[in-house]
Amino acid sequence: MRIIGSRFSPEAHCLRDFANRNGIPYRWLDLETDEEAEFLLRQFNVPASATPIVMDSEGTWYSNPSLGDIGACMGMVSRMDEGEVHDLVVVGAGPAGLAAAVYAASEGLEVLAAESLAPGGQAGTSTLIDNYLGFPAGISGAELTRDALIQAQKFGARVTVPCTVRSLGIEGGERIATLTDGTRLRARCVLIATGVTYRKLDVPNFSDFENAGIYYVATEREAQLCRGEEVVVVGGGNSAGQAIVHLAKYARRVHVVIRKDDLGGNMSRYLVDRVEGLENVVVHRGCAVSGLEGARHLQAVRVRNGATGLQTLQTSSLFLFIGADAKTDWLRGCVELDRKGFVLTGPDLPPGIADTDHWRSIGRAPFLLETSLPGVFAAGDVRSASVKRCASAVGEGAMAVSFVHAHIARPA
Repeated sequence: MRIIGSRFSPEAHCLRDFANRNGIPYRWLDLETDEEAEFLLRQFNVPASATPIVMDSEGTWYSNPSLGDIGACMGMVSRMDEGEVHDLVVVGAGPAGLAAAVYAASEGLEVLAAESLAPGGQAGTSTLIDNYLGFPAGISGAELTRDALIQAQKFGARVTVPCTVRSLGIEGGERIATLTDGTRLRARCVLIATGVTYRKLDVPNFSDFENAGIYYVATEREAQLCRGEEVVVVGGGNSAGQAIVHLAKYARRVHVVIRKDDLGGNMSRYLVDRVEGLENVVVHRGCAVSGLEGARHLQAVRVRNGATGLQTLQTSSLFLFIGADAKTDWLRGCVELDRKGFVLTGPDLPPGIADTDHWRSIGRAPFLLETSLPGVFAAGDVRSASVKRCASAVGEGAMAVSFVHAHIARPA
């Protein structure tokens, strides 16, 4: 498969990101730098206005196809039977969702995992997870995701991508997960493992440069694009630290913008030591991004410092690691959320929840990872008060399966 387009095209970025994160082999041809791209467009009489295009091995081309089209073409989308009742539907295939799929399927439960973009979640984009138990040399998020996905499928779990759930409810004693295309998935239990969504900068014209110079991950693909250039990284947590170390191998200079005066405020010590030991990394302390410049794609970032004033950094690549918010817009009105939008479970649920009709009908209180809807659980980063770490998400996903068994054993 070949993808032809501009590196600064948001649509082309989305297609490449989807292919990369799902392990789909493809060849990228950049309109700005690759002569073959122009030759192919002329050969197949494809207008430049139709790009980005995806071209198969037979020369058939598709103008800006949807991610669903690519997923279906690659056999990644499972057949949905609305009459089938699943033991467990897992919404989200990050570390928590994949762990639940592995443990549930290995114990004989019929499992369907629905993922909107790519298995692995945020952890899947990490260049190196250094502190994951059992991997003293570290493991990349892509490797961990690939192995977990193979393991889940080996035990019989179905993982369908892309597949987005828009709402959740209970009907006739069954949990109903409704997809964006209107398909209704019926299940005895549901696990919410949708993780979080990246925060954005509150600056003018921000949306103009998303996927056209602004990125939220720093995988091998983004790093290659930055070879020999200057890049800007905003954020001082562990994700930012891993990205800085990785980008410094390719970029001429990495500018790091943090609000605090000390990198060690939110970053693990081992990462701080690595970052501070890199000669091509410049840390701008006590600073914040105040503006963006460019035409069609990002060309400069304005940084404000309370002591020294305004500074303009010339760059075509801005990487943001400024935290994340719960990915729960689809759950509002379905389950109880905390004030920040994270899913409440077990003892954190509002008093009196066990006295509602749903809970009186099954005669028990919510389990530790259970939401305000019986038989609906939450695990990983999306859960209120969870530890936002890959290992803890895996643990919660595995733990949730024991509660699934307990719920199925005593149905309403």
